[in-house]
Amino acid sequence: MGQVVTIGLDLAKSVFQIHGVDAAGEVVIRRQVRRSQLLQFFGKQPACLVGMEACASSHHWARELVALGHEGKLMPAQYVKPYVKRGKNDAADAEAICEAVTRPTMRFVAIKTPEQQSAMMLHRVRLVLCRQRTQLSNALRAHMAEFGIVAPVGRLGLERLLEIVADAEDHRLPVAARTCLRMLAAQLDVVKAQVLENDRKIMADARRTELGRRLMEVPGVGPVLASALVAAVSDPGIFRTGRDLAAWIGLVPRQNSSGSKERLGSICKAGHRYLRQMLVVGAMAVIPHAERSAKQRPWLTQLLARRKAKVAAVALANKTARTVWAMMITGARYRAPLAA
Repeated sequence: MGQVVTIGLDLAKSVFQIHGVDAAGEVVIRRQVRRSQLLQFFGKQPACLVGMEACASSHHWARELVALGHEGKLMPAQYVKPYVKRGKNDAADAEAICEAVTRPTMRFVAIKTPEQQSAMMLHRVRLVLCRQRTQLSNALRAHMAEFGIVAPVGRLGLERLLEIVADAEDHRLPVAARTCLRMLAAQLDVVKAQVLENDRKIMADARRTELGRRLMEVPGVGPVLASALVAAVSDPGIFRTGRDLAAWIGLVPRQNSSGSKERLGSICKAGHRYLRQMLVVGAMAVIPHAERSAKQRPWLTQLLARRKAKVAAVALANKTARTVWAMMITGARYRAPLAA
């Protein structure tokens, strides 16, 4: 047997499966390694190509292996699955990873730095906090509706309900119910404060980098989206064109084509859900301005005349993603389109 040149590493919580082959493709290593022994094992191996599926801890292990002199490659799990021959176990997964990482057409995931992971964690925590804020607001409205107390939709309506909960002289609420609702109101105040603090950190993160400041010049790209783009797209060079970035985000139509028949459907909704959501929301904010000044954006105005606003927003989000990729690659600033 020759020297190992390629290793497929199936990551897990405590037990990792390793599958290594030599230059001729012969199996050299097939074994399990405990978490505490993983770095020690790779420290004794010669520099080789190590493939892993992109998952929760993959970026950490990729950085550790690169520090030991190996070449770490991360791949989307859905691209590795076709190489699993039969059955589902750790050994078969590691063998599939070892084979997939050597394919010339394989698409890889850029290894994120700890700073980029920390910035992306701000956005994930923001989603959790916003979801909790919505849950608490809905719970307050539902419980008070049981006593015939309702308020208009929106922040002002919720403030009216909170005033009723705080007013002990309002006898429409029983004492036991008011005690429970005050617990929810206190929890809602804590979550609101945490959301504001999180937003301040995201804005500071967006302004901290030169790229983030340039991206905020694009219409529809605010501090939240700019920070998320810098954190999620760690290496724009892995995308050949801006269309590839838009496809990775999931802003391209789903295809069901065969032969000369080309069938395009709605967007595929694959890829980065958070970036797609933020890009579409930003595009929806641009559309009212485009309708008021039709000469500034004739392309968008003509599209709005033929399609619904949400369809046009997805098309504009696709265009924004391609613009962002060009700015990342070239280092240029945003240039507004010339008026017709």
